[in-house]
Amino acid sequence: MIPVKCTEKQRAAYTQAIIDQWNAATPDQVRRGRQWYVTAHEFAAEIAAGETEKGAGVLAALSANKSWPENCRLARKAFIEGKASGHVRDAINKANRIMAGTDPSEVLPMHIKTGFFYVCIADPEHTDAVVIDRHAHDIAVREIYGQRDRGLGAVGRYNLLADCYRAAARKIGEIPSKVQAVTWVAHIERK
Repeated sequence: MIPVKCTEKQRAAYTQAIIDQWNAATPDQVRRGRQWYVTAHEFAAEIAAGETEKGAGVLAALSANKSWPENCRLARKAFIEGKASGHVRDAINKANRIMAGTDPSEVLPMHIKTGFFYVCIADPEHTDAVVIDRHAHDIAVREIYGQRDRGLGAVGRYNLLADCYRAAARKIGEIPSKVQAVTWVAHIERK
């Protein structure tokens, strides 16, 4: 597990790893990554009959430990059936509260991945929000952790990596969520 408080040298190394992954992305991966949250935003609006924030909240609530296709399937099913299912009780309860009209920011943990995932889907052009999931972590540390704990529930560790993505985004000239999405696409499609 990486330290919560790291040296400037470590921080620079994490930031450079993100930039290197960005630079390794193919033009098609860059195109698809830049559109990732826009596409997710459109999907959120579609499943929630135009209530994009509600759709984004349900997607975020049901996202933990699910692939994107499975996440989409569960969220669509929840709106069709009027109740969430197919996930752990906590995620289902959060999704149901959001579908019942509670503001997602009152339900989701806004200081870690799930909350930031909601923000990025609800507002694909948000200039600060960035999702740090297991892939974002592994990109920054240049190591595939597999099933090992990354410690991303620790706010300090999460914020450290989020700041590295923001720093990389400034150097690249892009918003952090697009840097995260492009590097995520390139990372999951690596050979």
